[in-house]
Amino acid sequence: MALAAKLQLRQSQSLVMTPQLMQSIRLLQLTHLELERFIDEEIERNPFLERAEPPEDAAGEPPRKEPDERETPASEDWFETDAPASAETMSDRLDTSLENLFPDDPGTTEAPGPGLADQWTDSWTSSPGNGSAAMPQGYDMEAMAAAATTLRDHVGEQIALAFHDPALRLIAAELADNLDNAGYLQADMAEIAERLGADRAAMAKALAVCQTFEPTGIFARDLGECLALQLVARDRFDPAMQALVAHLDLLAKRNFQSLKRLCGVDEEDLLDMLAEIRALDPRPGMVFSDGGSEPVIADIEVRAAADGTWAVELNPETLPRVLVDQSYFTHVSATAKQQADKDFLAECLQSANWLVRSLDQRAKTILKVASEIVRRQDAFLVHGVRHLKPLNLKAVADAIGMHESTVSRVTANKYMLTPRGVFELRYFFTAAIASSEGGEAHSSEAVRDRIRQLVDEETAADVLSDDAIVDMLKAGGIDIARRTVAKYREAMAIPSSVQRRREKRALAGAGR
Repeated sequence: MALAAKLQLRQSQSLVMTPQLMQSIRLLQLTHLELERFIDEEIERNPFLERAEPPEDAAGEPPRKEPDERETPASEDWFETDAPASAETMSDRLDTSLENLFPDDPGTTEAPGPGLADQWTDSWTSSPGNGSAAMPQGYDMEAMAAAATTLRDHVGEQIALAFHDPALRLIAAELADNLDNAGYLQADMAEIAERLGADRAAMAKALAVCQTFEPTGIFARDLGECLALQLVARDRFDPAMQALVAHLDLLAKRNFQSLKRLCGVDEEDLLDMLAEIRALDPRPGMVFSDGGSEPVIADIEVRAAADGTWAVELNPETLPRVLVDQSYFTHVSATAKQQADKDFLAECLQSANWLVRSLDQRAKTILKVASEIVRRQDAFLVHGVRHLKPLNLKAVADAIGMHESTVSRVTANKYMLTPRGVFELRYFFTAAIASSEGGEAHSSEAVRDRIRQLVDEETAADVLSDDAIVDMLKAGGIDIARRTVAKYREAMAIPSSVQRRREKRALAGAGR
């Protein structure tokens, strides 16, 4: 068989991930702040992109536009779109963690009263007759306020006053550098001593002085030591309280009988001691928190329409406005002489137009997904969480004609403002629990809410076991296994029936 070279023409189809397509996919899952940073980088890189502020009306306030409105000046194209912030979750395990021992403690403390900037702002705005000139437009008085004092700064000032020995001051400074935001010492004392060449006595002396600093409880190495420092400062660290602090694991399990025996007190004294423990601050360093967490910004707004339906709109306050300056491109390209310059300008214009189209497509996709979620969860918006329906990504994707991965990216870190509050879009996607009567399945979130209600209605004489909860749910038409009830109960940080019975009996005894 002879070998010969020849030409053949073939047709084939393939999906190619171009840089522009990858950018569009990436934009779908960006949060509001990430999108703002991305646009700022593109504006800095591309001379034909710029931000545009909405025109102000006569009263000086920007007009509120409908989400689908667009303005297209003669020489410019401009666009609006949006993105949200993230949120955090909490641990749901039963142990001696702060969340379990201090369930009512939010982990943060309120900031003190209005600062200097707030007072100055009030004096400028509320006292027009004081002879002072009006504050200039756009003048940021908050920029003149001093930076907030951090925990490290506060401790550093106390170290400078408390230590006269340079060696001890160096050790204390090293310990302060290892404080976390809650004020706990997260360091190995032996490692620090070896690195600084200090002996154990000097380390212990420096730590003992640091543990007397304000706020009381900082430089503790665990929760028990933090509580002990605060009790010592209150002169309440007697032998009974020492035994209680030494057995926080029993307190987490609500084993009050064992605690009474170990502390040598009766039930009334134990309840008083527990009240003292709960009055302490398990995170003393959080008073200096800089509040760096970002607020949740809703990307979609849902409100009742006049015709009885739901109006779903993009939040106009989160829509960045981007301009493509066509006139500037025309002016600059006319003066370009080199072919390389012309190619660069054409590439910049193409990139700018693609970004605008990508942002437009992102906004439309978010709105389409949100509208389908609202349509399917209409009963939740009207009646509450008990009427939340099971929903998965594939059902929404099939309904709007998109791929499941696209819906997954859209719902990541996006939030919806509804008449019932602000919810992450992922909240509306829940697993299905079968109905015992063969009817419509129940949402797992609705089942969790039902379990929570049953537990809240318990009395000290009638605490429900997991099996009893299963029977009550099945009587209500929910077919659920006992292990699923236990899993949901633990996820909501609800103790077991034995622990709940101990706590309710103790509380009932305190009320007599």
